[in-house]
Amino acid sequence: MRSTLPAPSLTPFLSPPACVYLLAFFLQCSKEVTDTPSSSGLWLCQPAFRCGDQIYNPLEQCCDDDTILPLDRTRLCGSYCTFHPCFELCCPESFGPQKKFVVKLKVLGVKSRCSSSPISRNCRR
Repeated sequence: MRSTLPAPSLTPFLSPPACVYLLAFFLQCSKEVTDTPSSSGLWLCQPAFRCGDQIYNPLEQCCDDDTILPLDRTRLCGSYCTFHPCFELCCPESFGPQKKFVVKLKVLGVKSRCSSSPISRNCRR
């Protein structure tokens, strides 16, 4: 003897009002933007890193003087020395005919300045 089972229902998982509620929730969360995350972990509405008025991914980019740069970008410091602007500063040590430069480390989470940052290396000819 064969038993016949009813065909499975093809009704949607969520009702239309529930879908509208979830859509409104996600749209509200997408407007939420702060400067830095307060703790690690997964968030439904994760704060975003901002550079000026733009959002960037800190795993791939950095913010240098309101400009978004890739983490591996290098620049010239003086005539002979390269540095990574995401992690280092190019600081003049002396002016005049023989300008000297030093590369200093940026302090994470702080607006680094040449006068207060630790020296990483000298840029010599």
